[in-house]
Parts: sequence; C-alpha cells; structure tokens
Amino acid sequence: MVKLVTQSDMMQAAIIHSESWIESHRDICSPEFLAIHTPERQKSYLESEIAKGAQFYMLIVEKPVGIVSVHGGLIANLYVLPNEQNKGYGTQLLSFAVEKCTETPSLWILSTNDGAKRLYERNGFKPTGNIVQHTGGVYEQELCLSQV
Repeated sequence: MVKLVTQSDMMQAAIIHSESWIESHRDICSPEFLAIHTPERQKSYLESEIAKGAQFYMLIVEKPVGIVSVHGGLIANLYVLPNEQNKGYGTQLLSFAVEKCTETPSLWILSTNDGAKRLYERNGFKPTGNIVQHTGGVYEQELCLSQV
C-alpha cells in the first residue's frame, strides 16, 4: 500500500530518508557529513519540501519500506530502506510517482548511483543532457520519461 505521508508518520518517513540517504552517499561523503543526516534533520528537510508543494508518499509492506516525493512532474526522494532493496519496492514507488505527476515525469540522479540509473532507464527514463556538476567529479544528471 502507498499512502500520503502525514504529520503522524513524518518521523517514520524521515527515518527511511535518513538511513537510505546515508547508505547511498556512503562512498562519496565524509563520515562527518553522513553523521549529520539524522532522522530529526531529515524530518525538517521533508517538512520544508512539503511547504514548497511536494507531496511525499510511503510504501508500506507489513511495515514502511520506502518513500518518494512528487512536485508537478519532478519525482524526488525515492528511497528504499537498505535491507529492503532489490525486492521491487523502488519500481513500485516509481510507477506510483509517475501516475501522480501532473507534468512529464523527470528526476535527478547522482552520477555514482548506478543502481538508480538502471532502475530509471528500465522504466523508460532517458538522460536529457542537463547536468549539475559537484565537487570531486560527482554530478547530478536529469532523466525524463521518454514519450514513446
């Protein structure tokens, strides 16, 4: 089941975001930088994104396992708990998010996130050519759902 994140389950969404974000950035960020991404900090981040118009959704399979946000056509914050990955939950969240988009679905991924890139490309997303360069040779790349 996918449900809209409300204030009553915001901390659970923040825990998913924190654990998953730390795991996905472990190889490119310092331990000190990873350590500040606590559930409390990520809860504030989620709340700020909601205040800007994003809607967050949580996938529950016996327990909460993943989250995703949608704002117009932008899909972001697709995170699945590290011990729940490779079970199809990312695909479920992505499909759900695409249906919620009010514009052509797009998203941004880190150049180091090969697993996410495979997931998105398998589901019809293609690079647009838009890139945001970061330090250390890392960049974000925009992908858009191909209108075939």
